[in-house]
Amino acid sequence: MPLLLFMILLLSLHAPRVAAVAGDTAQAPGPIVTTAWLASRSGDASVVVISSDDEPLFAAGHIAGARVMAHERTLGGNHRLLPADALARVLAETGASDTTHVVLYGSEPMATGWLFMAFASLGHADRVSMLDGNFSLWRSQGRPVATGSAPAASAPRGRLTPRPAPDVQVDAAWLRDRLEKPGVRVLDVRTTREWDAGRLPGATFILWQDLFSSAETRRFKTPEEIRALFAKAGVKTGDQVVTYCAVGMRASLMYFAATRIAGLPGRVYVGSMRDWEQQPGYPIVR
Repeated sequence: MPLLLFMILLLSLHAPRVAAVAGDTAQAPGPIVTTAWLASRSGDASVVVISSDDEPLFAAGHIAGARVMAHERTLGGNHRLLPADALARVLAETGASDTTHVVLYGSEPMATGWLFMAFASLGHADRVSMLDGNFSLWRSQGRPVATGSAPAASAPRGRLTPRPAPDVQVDAAWLRDRLEKPGVRVLDVRTTREWDAGRLPGATFILWQDLFSSAETRRFKTPEEIRALFAKAGVKTGDQVVTYCAVGMRASLMYFAATRIAGLPGRVYVGSMRDWEQQPGYPIVR
């Protein structure tokens, strides 16, 4: 083997693996960031922290400097996202722009997942992370906390430009044509009661709570554990993952885990079971 080729191979074997969690304060943000990473960015105008809580809960206590964006503000009719231009304007009110990195947190992981999906639908998925351990861990560590309403909107930090992202959402017709087809794994992210009441043909049941090492701390499992969770649900290498729930919120959280943590190709059925049930003649397994 030529010496140069041997050296390249040797270096590749010993190169550090890029982690899904950015814990080192010098490390670029991954899909999940630690409280230590976020604390080290205090005062950094390029990092925007957004809570997905509603205003009263946000006012009771939040990460100092955070902005608030309840998921309802991103909605158009029938629990769908606003049109791209309108959605970008709403999200930009938080200070998010083409040059910032967004860190999401909130008391309800499905609302945080929805906000991630909203950014992803604008083509900004790679500039959004979730806070590991959420606000409860941040506060327990004695990190800066504020109360009261979010500060008045500041001058925009730049434009949040909608970019084409056709591989984020699917509709009922797209999914109907691919039910039980090889290479497409449909994941039902609901409760057992909802599952028993009716589900899509060929779907596999999966719990969003299983993404976390503890439901109380909201700390994510390792990427290896999350990949194993998808494998247990029948996802094979190369499969297209499609997530659904009642309206798309829990499905959005699972979409985040599939695409950003597990590195799987994935899409989310926004509208989900509520929309499916309104389609005449669409199959439901009971």
